[in-house]
Amino acid sequence: MKSTLLSTAVALAIASTSTFAADLMFAPGEDDRFNWQSFEELKAMDLKGETITVFGPWLTADKDLVESVIAYFEAATGATVNYSGSDSFEQQIAIDVQAGSAPNIAIFPQPGLAADLASKGFLTPLSDETAPWLEANYAAGSSWVDLGTFAGKDGKDDLYGFFYKVDLKSLVWYVPENFEDAGYEVPETLEDLKALTEQMVADGETPWCVGLGSGGATGWPATDWVEDLMLRTQSPQDYDKWTTNELKFNDPKVVEAIDEFGWFVLNDKFVDGGSRAVAATDFRDSPKGMFTSPAKCYMHRQASFIPSFFPEGTELGLDADFFYFPAYESKDLGKPVLGAGTMFSITKDSKGARAFMEFLKSPIAHEVWMAQSGFLTPYKGVNMDAYGNDTLKKQGAILLDATTFRFDGSDLMPGKIGAGAFWTGMVDYSGGKPAKQVADEIQKTWDALK
Repeated sequence: MKSTLLSTAVALAIASTSTFAADLMFAPGEDDRFNWQSFEELKAMDLKGETITVFGPWLTADKDLVESVIAYFEAATGATVNYSGSDSFEQQIAIDVQAGSAPNIAIFPQPGLAADLASKGFLTPLSDETAPWLEANYAAGSSWVDLGTFAGKDGKDDLYGFFYKVDLKSLVWYVPENFEDAGYEVPETLEDLKALTEQMVADGETPWCVGLGSGGATGWPATDWVEDLMLRTQSPQDYDKWTTNELKFNDPKVVEAIDEFGWFVLNDKFVDGGSRAVAATDFRDSPKGMFTSPAKCYMHRQASFIPSFFPEGTELGLDADFFYFPAYESKDLGKPVLGAGTMFSITKDSKGARAFMEFLKSPIAHEVWMAQSGFLTPYKGVNMDAYGNDTLKKQGAILLDATTFRFDGSDLMPGKIGAGAFWTGMVDYSGGKPAKQVADEIQKTWDALK
């Protein structure tokens, strides 16, 4: 009865006070997957007459999706929010802040650019309550505080970024029917995953589909492997030091992670086509071996986007599924997750900008996008049933179960390393060059940047 009364009150309030109600994707009060109370509470922010500009990288479908979320903030508060997107966001935001024409809020696809702008005084620190809120409400909360904390122009560390919309990379894809027919079970630990790999070979099967080819970006899939394995062999602190070169690329800890990658791909019996085919196989083609009859390979480690390259008509959860790329039980490093994400920062301070950042702390700001497509959140306060399909819900659960989240390491490194020497070094390694030699050469390139 109570929930019915609340639903009715919310619906009537919106109908009578907002011109935006007709634009809302989900009618307030009509779907119990959503936390309508959090929407109702936004009305305490009376922002009539306030205009907020938001600039980010999202275009086309993603632009429509973020605007469907923004509509709830507008409906509840009376503010006007103007979102614009660009495929040249990184270049344009740097120009805009220096020209004094910055938007109120910028949405950064990588923390590195935000850190650079913060060091030049172009970002505004978030409220003092934001870091404790993230610690309490986001899974692996300290990870998100660390990722959004940068040195300002005065050299003092402050929290400048609020992460919203996360991408997941620590996944292994497989065909359930293949596993079932062969009697294989999903591994719970990295020890189990290695044992399963060896069991498949003993059974006359090929365990892994791996492809590093990507045109001018060939090699990048291997960097994801190494980053995931750094998080499974070393501490999060060592991972952070590695991305800034405080821990040198040729440190034994990094060489160990590279050789962990080698355990999977340098054995001809472990990978489809043999180890020499890894660099020559396009990453978009590599998972197709799972879908042949008989299967050419059984597992494919790749991020959440890879189903776009599965055979047409593949039904996720039935024809293909995934499991968490597990951690070593013996190393006691928890359940680390590698991924990426977008970060909201204030680039032109205003009452409206600060209110919008508070809006991102409300469950409704997450659940509206969750219920559609392409959105994952580490927010523990959302209703997991709001996810639009079982695949997203399962990936969201992996994110919530994480003890550590770390951003794609190559994206945090200087471009000549993360999008250059690291890529080519992994191609050389897959071709047989020793890990130490590869690491020495990457470190030499990094040293030359100084």
